[in-house]
Amino acid sequence: MGLKCPGLVQLRLLQQQIIVCTCLLFWITACSENTTPPQLEAYVYPKGNAQCPAGARSGLVGATDGKVSAEGIQYMVRTPSNYEATFAHPLLMVYAPAGMSRWASERLTGLTTEATRTGFVVVYADHKQLNVATVEQLGKIPELVAKEWCIDEKRVYATGHSDGGTASLALAVLDKTKIIPAAIAPSAAGWTGKDLEEFQCPAPIPVMIMHGKNDTLFPGWGAQTSAWWAKCHGCDVSKTKTVEGGCRVYQGCASGGATVYCEGSGGHRDWPNLNRVTLEFFAHPEKFL
Repeated sequence: MGLKCPGLVQLRLLQQQIIVCTCLLFWITACSENTTPPQLEAYVYPKGNAQCPAGARSGLVGATDGKVSAEGIQYMVRTPSNYEATFAHPLLMVYAPAGMSRWASERLTGLTTEATRTGFVVVYADHKQLNVATVEQLGKIPELVAKEWCIDEKRVYATGHSDGGTASLALAVLDKTKIIPAAIAPSAAGWTGKDLEEFQCPAPIPVMIMHGKNDTLFPGWGAQTSAWWAKCHGCDVSKTKTVEGGCRVYQGCASGGATVYCEGSGGHRDWPNLNRVTLEFFAHPEKFL
């Protein structure tokens, strides 16, 4: 694109040579980070459902920081307050906007409390300038977490805002990572429908696209990407039904291909007020078909 501006990051998507640009709209102040975790909630575990051998995972109950991937990406882990190390938990990966730390991303999204209450282990990763290699590196973190905490690796979910949304969506279409997420819910992602047209449709996967009506950085891009996914999933693109949060669910989609578009009133910097809906979508996507 030839653009030269502070905070610009580029995502080069394999042979397709797509460049997705996200300008840095999130400022980090000179003040020290607030690293105090939000309230972690207890989960009501089902009985007699042990899936990891006792003592097989060393991950601690509660809030764990200071984890670093082999490529140097720092991340932190949140578990239910009554975490059981033999129960295979769904894993929620939350990727950060440009310039944001894992702590800032946690505060922005506010997912920790509700996610732990509903049984998720939640991981927040620091932002790193996006390119294909970075996305692949971010895709390795779930495997690292599963070595320490009891995780159902068939239930790994990805979300994030701005660059975090871009990374979440990239995980689902890049050849080396598309088998990792069981569902995605990107917010304010830096993708257009034209960008996605360069890719072959992956196997059906539940997709919830969240985008602000007043996003002037990526205007209308969420509507474009949700339409691409709907086409991939064989949905009737002319028919939607409205559900909680004003989200529109495409009708007639293939099994496993629930496709939802949520257009809020905010701008690019606004995280949507849809946490409960998003977690329900991850846990029970069949309700959104």
